[in-house]
Amino acid sequence: MGARSETAAADTGTPDTPAVVTRFAPSPTGYLHIGGARTALFNWLFARHHGGKFLLRIEDTDRARSTQPAIDAILSSMQWLGLDWDGEAVFQFERARRHAEVAYQMVEQGNAYRCYATPEELTALRESQKAAGKPMRYDGRWRDRDPAEAPEGAPFVVRLKAPKEGATTIEDRVQGSITVQNAELDDLVLLRSDGTPTYMLAVVVDDHDMGVTHVIRGDDHLNNAFRQLPIIRAMGWPEPIYAHVPMIHGHDGGKLSKRHGAVGVEYYRDELGILPEALSNYLLRLGWGHGDDEIISREQATAWFDLADVGKSPSRFDLKKLENLNGHYIRSADNARLADLVAPRLGFELTAQQREMLQRSMESLKPRAANLNDLVSGAAFLFRTRPLEMDGDAASLLSGDAPALLGRLHAALDAVGNWDAEALEDAVRRVADDAGVKLGQVAQPLRAALTGRKTSPGIFDVLELLGRDESLGRIADRMIA
Repeated sequence: MGARSETAAADTGTPDTPAVVTRFAPSPTGYLHIGGARTALFNWLFARHHGGKFLLRIEDTDRARSTQPAIDAILSSMQWLGLDWDGEAVFQFERARRHAEVAYQMVEQGNAYRCYATPEELTALRESQKAAGKPMRYDGRWRDRDPAEAPEGAPFVVRLKAPKEGATTIEDRVQGSITVQNAELDDLVLLRSDGTPTYMLAVVVDDHDMGVTHVIRGDDHLNNAFRQLPIIRAMGWPEPIYAHVPMIHGHDGGKLSKRHGAVGVEYYRDELGILPEALSNYLLRLGWGHGDDEIISREQATAWFDLADVGKSPSRFDLKKLENLNGHYIRSADNARLADLVAPRLGFELTAQQREMLQRSMESLKPRAANLNDLVSGAAFLFRTRPLEMDGDAASLLSGDAPALLGRLHAALDAVGNWDAEALEDAVRRVADDAGVKLGQVAQPLRAALTGRKTSPGIFDVLELLGRDESLGRIADRMIA
């Protein structure tokens, strides 16, 4: 289970100041995308920084589009990123009866009403407003009418009796003070004609019942806050503190799309070979900063994170910067862990000896790697069968005098007592000196014979990793004695 025990989160609140409670509330209609992952991260960090709780709610009320695979993908991605949540995940659809209960309570209190307007009437209303160039809003035709005027058994929706006078102001922790005139808001639907709750109602009720104190979400939800606040106030509930975070754009400033990297978190994990700490660090820096720090550990982020440092402008997603950051984390990673991550990507089951060799190779491979796929590609030569198939560049290095040089190398290396990088380098250099050529003119055909490629880790590391028998065998396949 990815959840964190409720007792593990310190409650630093006082009777007058409740502990911080944040939530992440994805809709399981697809993968956990980059913007959602950053929202989850910001909520997690804010809660942990303040010793509060981070809750998870799956907003699965769209039954036609919500799927179990999407739920599984979201939970798996969050666990991979280390975003543990407190208690059990809440599933919004299961709470529909509670949502309806609140809606009818509002009707009884006079803060909501039954609207019997037919779909045909509402369509005609919208068309007339559009023709007149007016905003398309419900006109409140059932707001003050007696429900007894409706035909017996007629279907109805429940609408909020929104305030019509004055204005609503939100002191947003990211966007600042924002005011909307109440006349711009209409009486939104709380319950549909089939009795199911709308998103606006369900979110408000769930946030209240879960004790959410801070709503941190994308600024595409900012307008929703002005529609949700009247529900909160009608119920006399505590108002959450809002923080609406700017969206993530592509590297060119355009709306984030698949060509920019708007894909699921699992794509970065499974296809691109990104480490979770690298993706977390990168997402953290998309819209939040701590001085000039670029490499920020989870511990540092938890200690430093606050909403005051979240910027107002959209951030830009740059895959190259992510891969550069990922390269840093790969170079810092434990070799055994990297081998565990690389092994399943090789496509075959490793023997214990091969697994040990793979782990030893990480030290040589990781300085050149930007992702796990680079490590897979770099390690592939270790497990190739003889005779090696040469790529075009490698084959070109084995022409001319190369086979004869390889014969001399074979003899020199066969005489090496201790098969370690230092002794191997000494033997190869002596061959180059005796042949009157530069080291590179010997190392290049040797690399081709050993790996089948023009590029590889350092040639002496390659020899040491392959071992005496395999190295000499590969050289023998391409030499002239």
